[in-house]
Amino acid sequence: MLVLLFLLLPLAALSGWYIGRRVFTHQSIYKLVGLNKLLDRTPTNMDVLVELMESNQEAVETHLALGGLFRRRGEVDKAIGIHQHLIAKPSLTEEQRALSLLELSRDYMRAGVLDRAESVLLDLVEQGHELEAGFQHLLDIYQQSKDWLRAIETAERWHAKTGRNMSYHIAHFYCELAEQQWLKGESEKAHGYLKNALKTNRRCVRASLLLGNIEAQGGHYKAAIRAYKQIEKQDQAFLSEIVLPLARCYENLNDAEGMIKYFDTSLQKHLTTAAVLAFAEWLHKSKGEGEAMRFVVQHLKKNPSLRGLNRLVQFSIVRAEGAIQQDLELFQELIDKMLINKPLYRCQACGFSGRTLQWQCPGCKRWDVIKPIHE
Repeated sequence: MLVLLFLLLPLAALSGWYIGRRVFTHQSIYKLVGLNKLLDRTPTNMDVLVELMESNQEAVETHLALGGLFRRRGEVDKAIGIHQHLIAKPSLTEEQRALSLLELSRDYMRAGVLDRAESVLLDLVEQGHELEAGFQHLLDIYQQSKDWLRAIETAERWHAKTGRNMSYHIAHFYCELAEQQWLKGESEKAHGYLKNALKTNRRCVRASLLLGNIEAQGGHYKAAIRAYKQIEKQDQAFLSEIVLPLARCYENLNDAEGMIKYFDTSLQKHLTTAAVLAFAEWLHKSKGEGEAMRFVVQHLKKNPSLRGLNRLVQFSIVRAEGAIQQDLELFQELIDKMLINKPLYRCQACGFSGRTLQWQCPGCKRWDVIKPIHE
């Protein structure tokens, strides 16, 4: 046993020397220059840093890491300099060069030089390198610049190259184009883009909602109703968004009973507070305050909610007088304060919330993840 121990000692010493040398190669720069000098803004220290990295046989990872660090600190010029210097090295492997180019494109994006970032990324994906990251950054560039046609083209290439499902993205890009055309008064062009959106993703709620709005604006109320009703099959969470638009279409067709029938047969199955309040507004306008009030009370008994209670108090204030009316007004003021910052929509991915419906989450930048909050 003792002999075996003596035989193992040289092996242990050799292993310790090898590990120590590996650690030194990665940490020697930091030991020689120090963290403060690495982050110093003077050109002299940059020159020293590059010289030290040149002497290190495993400097590529250090270049990439340090360039990323400078970029995160906002020192984009230094990051660009490091990555350009790295790309110029003839000893880089194909994989290392691709990684370096990807980092350089991120530098350009951070600096706001989107055309240079785009050029680098197009070369990368054309050569078949870093496809996922390359396509993602290209898509980010086209979304920032609102170049939706290029975004569609890129998303389609991404799908063709990697098989990734990009139908949700592409449908929203068509919707963006449709909104642009609609604002210009080009309803027919907008209509065409929305048809492409629904062809790409038949479950695109946004496309059906926009299509209904365009048809309603053009006085094609039956076509608008058909578009709105598609949302029930696409995502029932958004039914609250179509109650009032549907009601206006039925009103314009002098078909109040048609609205009531649709509510009874479809909306009642997926009733939410938002849908109840929207239908109550229509009842208030078409059938009178009493009908609307009774409807809200009936719903509150089954599903109590603060927003429902607030609307009931508003109805009651109109009917009250004197001290009771003053008490109800104070009660409503208190409820309003409780509701003022209460979000109506929430991202299902990152939890971002707000009071307006946005199709791309401002927090995580994902599409189709924000939905109405149902009490």
